[in-house]
Amino acid sequence: MALVTMNFESQYLMVNHEISVILPDKPREQSPADFYGSGKKYPVLWLLHGTFGDHSDWVRKSNIELYACENDIIVVMLSALNSDYWNWPGFGTGYNAWDYLTEELMPLIYNWFPASDKREDNFIAGLSMGGMGTIQYACALHDRFAAAAVLSWAPIDLRARLKEGKLPDSPREANRIASLGGVENYLASDINVWDKLPGLIEKGVLPRLYFAIGQDDFLYENFVAFRAYAEKIGLDAAFEEYPGYQHEWRFWDLTIQRALKFFGFESRDGGNPF
Repeated sequence: MALVTMNFESQYLMVNHEISVILPDKPREQSPADFYGSGKKYPVLWLLHGTFGDHSDWVRKSNIELYACENDIIVVMLSALNSDYWNWPGFGTGYNAWDYLTEELMPLIYNWFPASDKREDNFIAGLSMGGMGTIQYACALHDRFAAAAVLSWAPIDLRARLKEGKLPDSPREANRIASLGGVENYLASDINVWDKLPGLIEKGVLPRLYFAIGQDDFLYENFVAFRAYAEKIGLDAAFEEYPGYQHEWRFWDLTIQRALKFFGFESRDGGNPF
């Protein structure tokens, strides 16, 4: 595989920014002219990191390069600070992570790399905060992704928490609410996936969805509550949970393999990475 690390000034993040891109490898029996000049467009996996992470996490802490090589796909890994992949116009000169992905990074990848922009060739996945970003993008931009994988995260019933006096429950959530101009705007935003899902199900527009968590993860109760809600509203999604795993890279390395299989790529392990 070819691993590209690219640094550029982002118009939407208002800062120099780094991404990592895994590109398909040239077969040794094929000439460079034939391979690089083929005009072939490859499927793309947009892979999101969690809190405290950056574009290098998946490359350093998982075997994603191997899995990309096995499946002949492009993997795009960006950096989003601890932004929840949301727009923060009040941070410094502005840090609009949501718009960055859709309005800047996607045009860059589709036009500078041999990447397919077709919905059926685009997939998104992420862990923890990246899982939050993944399901938000999958719901709001359902016309751009064929499938999505949410690892170690699940949507939360924000209105129930508000009634219970648990909203906000942290300085981080208070910052989100303030950035959006108050609680009602927060509940009406695309962050509130819980409320958005019934309408999207009715329209039949959602990508295929996969959720996975370890049973020892501190977010496990949220996962269980969301799975019950998904059954109630008729959400057609795959849910997997595994004993003995916490909020950890051993789990994410295993479940990104499961996610790739769910997306429709071939597995070379007999179908069971566990």
